Amino acid sequence: MSEEPANPDTAKTIQEYIDERPVWADGTDTGSTPMTRMQWRIWSLACAGKFFEGMVVFMTGVALPLLTVEFDLNSADMGLTTAASLAGILVGATALGGLADVYGRKRMFIVEMIIFAVFLVALTLTPSFIFLVIFLFGAGLALGCDYPTAHMVISESIPTVKRGRLVLSAFAFQAVGALFGTVVGFVVLHEDPEVGAWRWMYATAIVPAILVIIGRFFITDSPHWLASQGRTAEAERETNRLLRRWPQYPKRIVLKHSHESDVAPDDTGFRALFNRRHRRATILASIPWFLQDLGTYGIGIFTPTILVAVIGAESASDSLADTVHNDLLAAEGSAVMNVLFVIGIIVAILLVDRVGRIKLQTLGFLGCAAGLGLAALSIRPDGGHNMVLLFAGFMLFYFMTNLGPNAMTYLLAGEVFPTHLRGKGAGLAASIAKVGAVLTAFLFPVLLDEIGTAALLGILVAAFLLGAYFTVAYRIETTGVNLELIGDSEPGRSPVVPHRAHAQS
Repeated sequence: MSEEPANPDTAKTIQEYIDERPVWADGTDTGSTPMTRMQWRIWSLACAGKFFEGMVVFMTGVALPLLTVEFDLNSADMGLTTAASLAGILVGATALGGLADVYGRKRMFIVEMIIFAVFLVALTLTPSFIFLVIFLFGAGLALGCDYPTAHMVISESIPTVKRGRLVLSAFAFQAVGALFGTVVGFVVLHEDPEVGAWRWMYATAIVPAILVIIGRFFITDSPHWLASQGRTAEAERETNRLLRRWPQYPKRIVLKHSHESDVAPDDTGFRALFNRRHRRATILASIPWFLQDLGTYGIGIFTPTILVAVIGAESASDSLADTVHNDLLAAEGSAVMNVLFVIGIIVAILLVDRVGRIKLQTLGFLGCAAGLGLAALSIRPDGGHNMVLLFAGFMLFYFMTNLGPNAMTYLLAGEVFPTHLRGKGAGLAASIAKVGAVLTAFLFPVLLDEIGTAALLGILVAAFLLGAYFTVAYRIETTGVNLELIGDSEPGRSPVVPHRAHAQS
């Protein structure tokens, strides 16, 4: 590295260094900004948190019949069980995720996974129902913290033109985890058809979680966060580590003054999220996410229950053999639907930087409403059903939710706030969203009994249509916007997308 004095005229911001493209000796543009090994390491370790969330939350749907037998659960107890980890996410996203703005992204990135591993071990040793709920809640705390921190460690370390694709690629591991958790539940139950098989289901994640903890100690902290704290020398050092490659470029990191450190004292706390400058971002990040979680988690967890109830495949017997048989049917049906969950996120990754966040989120909300509408229409007043219409509706829903709102609400929540509020804003949005998830997880079994499947699906159709309205009414398009410019726009207006001569997908 060169030791010549820094020239203020050559200094750049952190994102300008990250976005910089090398050129060949003859001046030919390389056509893209290459990722360094450290950037890929950060991305892969962030994927793990989303994987564990999908695995634990959706595997609970497979484990639930066994938990019901072992702990003699009634419908309210079942609701508490499915809602426990979601309630933990609700609390953890704000209570722990917001701490990333205070103590740094890397520190909370490590702490959250340690908390997750501890409660996962405890979960496999659960002696009673009350401890089951407590340990699921504890695991959810860690997963809630991961909502803002995983997004931030990726988005604050990668090129602007790749941000949407790479953040969503990591988020896709939630769907992969959901599919894997369902498959693991099926395999474990098939090999060990006993009531206690659910303990082995959760135990499969312990060793991978420990390996992820170790890996997270060896990543860089966010240079953007360090700069926002006025720690310029550390930000320069971490930017240099982040961009270490061969041949090395840039040779020297010299950061110019960034507005990220110019924060008014009254613009740093949670109250700042509701002032005139940031209120629009808070509404866009929170309300559509809340509305989509009402449907996504309820349908995701209880799809097997709904399908079995509608097609009449559930046995009236309470024997263990029948419970295991019905649980295997549930796991098979859920696995098929989760494949479309994965396909939906793949399509979203391919389109997000071409079509834009707002258009995909709006289209997804409308598609989800159409899918659940078809499923509701498949149920006839006489109790019969149209199997083709039922499966077509659920398949459309699973595809559209990950193409649109399930993916885009997560992406937008981590992009629409400035650096000094990003952890708090994204964490609060995730917490508000999980209020919807907790409500639907707890109330779904009760409402299925009280008002029936068709009426419940009709309510969710209305929720998704409302989500499309709020997305359009409070839209802020962040596609291609430099993170350092977020928050620079006038209140109520979208950030101005800068000219992107090199932003080819």
